[in-house]
Amino acid sequence: MQTGQVPAAAKTADPGGTRPAIVLAAALQLLRPLVRLLVRHGVGYPAFAAALKAVFMQAAEDELAREGKKRTDSAVSLLSGVHRRDLRTLARPDTAAQRRHDAPMNMASQVVARWLQECGDSDSEGLPAALTRAEFDHLVSRISTDTRSRAVLDELQRLGLISVSAEADRIELLQPGFAPRQGFAEMAALLRDNLHDHLGAAVSNIDGGGNYLEQAIFVDQLTEASARHLHQTSARAWRTAFRTVMREAQVRFDHDQIHEPAHARVHRARFGAYFYATEEPSPPPHNP
Repeated sequence: MQTGQVPAAAKTADPGGTRPAIVLAAALQLLRPLVRLLVRHGVGYPAFAAALKAVFMQAAEDELAREGKKRTDSAVSLLSGVHRRDLRTLARPDTAAQRRHDAPMNMASQVVARWLQECGDSDSEGLPAALTRAEFDHLVSRISTDTRSRAVLDELQRLGLISVSAEADRIELLQPGFAPRQGFAEMAALLRDNLHDHLGAAVSNIDGGGNYLEQAIFVDQLTEASARHLHQTSARAWRTAFRTVMREAQVRFDHDQIHEPAHARVHRARFGAYFYATEEPSPPPHNP
């Protein structure tokens, strides 16, 4: 059994090969689940490779800006390896359009977070108490007066997160967190945002510029029943951590909205947890 974080020595030592080779090997390994996702959903290598040009261009531009250097096509091409003729046809994604697309999901996730934070567990699965329609409307209005509660209710139903009984005036949350099982675009957006920031923390740590929390526990040689048990234990630990961090996050958000100017409120933070279990291939037989 192991616990893991990028050690300080990894930031200076370079054992067993050049840094480009080490980084490339690590990147190829962590890309495997992503490539499986791409292949399953009809995105082949040519389309992915073509789309990566824009990502490399943006990364090179960001690196030049970080170093205080002037952005030129030659500098971006040299740093990224993308041909200069391709740079002229590439553009940054429409982030404003992306924010518009994410807006309904963001509101729904805020409602679920506040619901979990304030209503307490009603069962062993960590689900909060059911709400009446009036209580749900009040919950939404406390987060935003610009969004109709009916729209949020419909969005949560579409994502398969709530059960609504009009006859009993009862709205129940079906999962102890915002984890849609319907709405493919929303699930993909969560994958994008959560893994982007997790990877951002790890990259910052290994480059020596950050000291972010990035820990994991690893154990092997388990039965399937033991893996399921650990999953349940991890889910309970997450619910406790969620309430602690969410409470502090709400306090800091409210404080900054009241006491700090808009130009100072430019930072974001994400705290998460994950659990994964899979069957390992059998080791090769030992031949004495």
